[in-house]
Amino acid sequence: MADCPLPLLPMSAPELALEYPHSEHPAVTTTVELAPGVRWLTMPMGGSLTHINLYLLEDHQGWWVVDTGLSDTATKDYWHDLWAKELGGKPVVGVICTHMHPDHIGQSKMITDEFKCPLYMTRAEYYQARSFSGSGPSHHSSWQGRIFYEQAGMPGDYLEQLQKMWSQRSSSGMSMPEMPTGYNRLVHGQELSIGHHKWQIVEGSGHSPEHACLYCPELKIFISGDQILPIITSNVSVHPTEPEANPLKDWMDSHDRLLSLPDDLFVLPAHNLPFKGIRTRLRELIDHHEDRMLALEEHCVEPSVAKDLLPVLFNRELDPRQMMMALGEAIAHAHLLVHRNRLSRTLGEDGCYYYRSIDPTLERRAHPDSHNKPNDQPIMV
Repeated sequence: MADCPLPLLPMSAPELALEYPHSEHPAVTTTVELAPGVRWLTMPMGGSLTHINLYLLEDHQGWWVVDTGLSDTATKDYWHDLWAKELGGKPVVGVICTHMHPDHIGQSKMITDEFKCPLYMTRAEYYQARSFSGSGPSHHSSWQGRIFYEQAGMPGDYLEQLQKMWSQRSSSGMSMPEMPTGYNRLVHGQELSIGHHKWQIVEGSGHSPEHACLYCPELKIFISGDQILPIITSNVSVHPTEPEANPLKDWMDSHDRLLSLPDDLFVLPAHNLPFKGIRTRLRELIDHHEDRMLALEEHCVEPSVAKDLLPVLFNRELDPRQMMMALGEAIAHAHLLVHRNRLSRTLGEDGCYYYRSIDPTLERRAHPDSHNKPNDQPIMV
């Protein structure tokens, strides 16, 4: 895949609607064949997402698992039921985790231990997962976390609210699991020979550091993980662990590069239904974030802290977990605007960062009455 993005089609070109070849998800512990040697299954999740899509790739001696579900007991039991019914007596020979979030890596250690098979991840994803797993560092109880949220305009007790929330959620499988002690590194452009097909590693970024997608040109299939989702928008956030990060720039750059992929691919995402129309969806995602950034510019004509930006992006009251993700997204948008020299950021006497619009072309570009509606809430994917 070329490193340089292809030019966008003219805006006058008609956009095609996404196509969904399958109208419903497989029942738990069953699989659906999407192409020769490619099976689709789901595992349940709590909250509004309800599920994660996982995939099996058939090799000559066994199966490769792409993403693994949460680390809860129910998901572990579902995997054992599936092995007994769906794998034709073949073992798992490799586990690929697209990135380091709990719903993708939750059962990676269990599966690799069960079959004595290797884990495959990109380097940044594996080591970030290792750093947060088990008793690793947590910004929910650190001075770095306190300063980060205070600079965003949050009250002094917000960190205590977060600590309480995460302790309540630790039993739901959303905490970071223990990771396998070793892995095989995936890199952009690498090819994996699986069965009769070759799968290229296509790296994205922004939602996570080095998200690995899998592309099979022969089958015209692209396993997108959370990098491209057909309905919801992946969370792109700044966190206290890297407070000066610019993940939305990484995300937008990744999607520009992905526009060079063929438009006739069957995209297999981690959430929602598999779909066709990859370029249409990439443009929708890029345009969505550009619209959100312009709305923030218009709001920041008057200097604003990150907390003040939330009503521009989200239109409902948020609980502590949602507030954490919403703040991360707001700061990510603000950081990219600062990078583009459209906002300035100054530290006020109250210890908060204030963002102010500075681009003289804003008045010409602004259209405050025709933005997309704010989202109901941020979704943790």
